[in-house]
Amino acid sequence: MSVVTRFAPSPTGMLHIGNARTALFNWLIARHHHGKFVLRIEDTDLERSTQENVQIILDGMAYLGLDYDEGPFYQSKRTDLYKQTIERLIAEGKAYRCRCAAEDLEAKRQKAREEKRTYLYDGACREKNYGPEEPHVVRFKMPPEGSTVIEDKVMGRVEVSNGELDDWIIARTDGTPTYNFCVVVDDSDMGVTLVVRGADHLTNTHKQAPLYAALGLTPPSFAHMPLTLGADRSKLSKRHGATSLIEYRKMGYLPQAMRNFLARLGWSHGDQELFTDEELIAVFDTDGINSSNAIFDTDKLDWINATKLREMPPAEVVPHLLPFLLERGYAAQDDPRLPQIIEQLADRSKTLVEMAEWAKMFYVAPEEYDEKAAKKWWRGEAKVVMERFLDWVKQDDQLRQVLIMPMVEKLAADMDLNLGKVAQPIRVAMTGAAASPPLDITLALIGRDEVIRRLEKAIVNYPQ
Repeated sequence: MSVVTRFAPSPTGMLHIGNARTALFNWLIARHHHGKFVLRIEDTDLERSTQENVQIILDGMAYLGLDYDEGPFYQSKRTDLYKQTIERLIAEGKAYRCRCAAEDLEAKRQKAREEKRTYLYDGACREKNYGPEEPHVVRFKMPPEGSTVIEDKVMGRVEVSNGELDDWIIARTDGTPTYNFCVVVDDSDMGVTLVVRGADHLTNTHKQAPLYAALGLTPPSFAHMPLTLGADRSKLSKRHGATSLIEYRKMGYLPQAMRNFLARLGWSHGDQELFTDEELIAVFDTDGINSSNAIFDTDKLDWINATKLREMPPAEVVPHLLPFLLERGYAAQDDPRLPQIIEQLADRSKTLVEMAEWAKMFYVAPEEYDEKAAKKWWRGEAKVVMERFLDWVKQDDQLRQVLIMPMVEKLAADMDLNLGKVAQPIRVAMTGAAASPPLDITLALIGRDEVIRRLEKAIVNYPQ
């Protein structure tokens, strides 16, 4: 049987890093096995589920480049199937209507807290066979004896005594089905064969397994991933950095880098750290998922992203960098210089945001000059250097890159100056700072007319 995995987020807020990792693991396993990857939106929480949050999920999937073979399916549109299944369970005596008052249940919970014991529903309505006339919830009849065993692909054999589980609610008073119930119905109906999700769902699995049996269904295999923690081993939160996937997109991380980074959060293949998508798909499976918690390391993410920026062909980086340039107001759309600009900035940038900041020199003349750089390099004969270089640029109608450094070297020789005292005043005039890619490439990319304008401006602004 072909492997079918799924990603089933609830649209109740941001798409967090843990959710993104779950989506990626399921996608990689499906692609590894040439199976199917299903997207399901679990929007049964009508108060918190919004279309805006659904779009956040879809945007996050698009950013990561995770295509799905089926879906998105919406639980809110599948209520008829849930209701039919609930009625069937009631008719077969495998579920029942419970009329216990909320205040009575709360009193029993409070007593359990006072006695320092775990509260379990006592089954007061289990054998009363109530009809639908009065307000009620519907509870599933859990097996009263024995134990429920999950052979988990990551956690191994996990056994829980059925005496530790109570008859849980599968439909609320208003008739809406609950999460654990819908998951079982949907996973079966959608042919899911492998459920890969966070270890925090393991307790849910012991509730769900008896429901599969009651419905006469074969349960999928399960692989519960340990949690992702911050560097201090505490639950991942804002203090460890951004937690929303879309924030990382805004911070300038390539989707290729995020896929590589997230794949290594709790999964390993020998000592290899860097993977292409093709390499991940070739080797990714549940047997590489670690049973210990994963540690979110921002420094590693920076390293992976910087490496991807250096190794990717510049033309492939263009569509990723372009939005960051446009939002800064740079005239970068359809700019033929962009691959060359990227090539020059790749070694200087950890993120697309940093690359866009470096790229400013190619689009905007400096409004001011770094005080330290100007003080160091705009002194002595620097003004004469810029004036003489300006004269030469005006004579070359193309500002050919191949001629720039020979001219700089000639100017240094003619004026009996070392090369830095010629190149650096010009660099500060071009960029406002003392650092840039090689001067000849920088000037060629800025272009003749703009170089002339910037030199003229620098000469006017030269300190008296």
